[in-house]
Amino acid sequence: MNIFLLFVLDILAVMIIIYLYRVIRGPTLYDRVLGLNGISTKAIIILIVIGTVYDRVEMFVDISTGYALLNLVGVLAITKYLEQREAPS
Repeated sequence: MNIFLLFVLDILAVMIIIYLYRVIRGPTLYDRVLGLNGISTKAIIILIVIGTVYDRVEMFVDISTGYALLNLVGVLAITKYLEQREAPS
């Protein structure tokens, strides 16, 4: 089972690297925000998998829920800022 979970963590790490490329090389600011959101989503999944490895899923679910709420608030704040910045005067 641990070999499978390590394989899942490796796949998630590769996916984070792909999203990181989108954050660095994104043609628009919106692509960069979506890349950061994707990295955050994969980090939440990694937290749950680590909780499964250590048999403490309930603790890691609480941590990942807090991280997901923080991510949601951050994305909403960035979106609100970008919306106001591009509004015609």
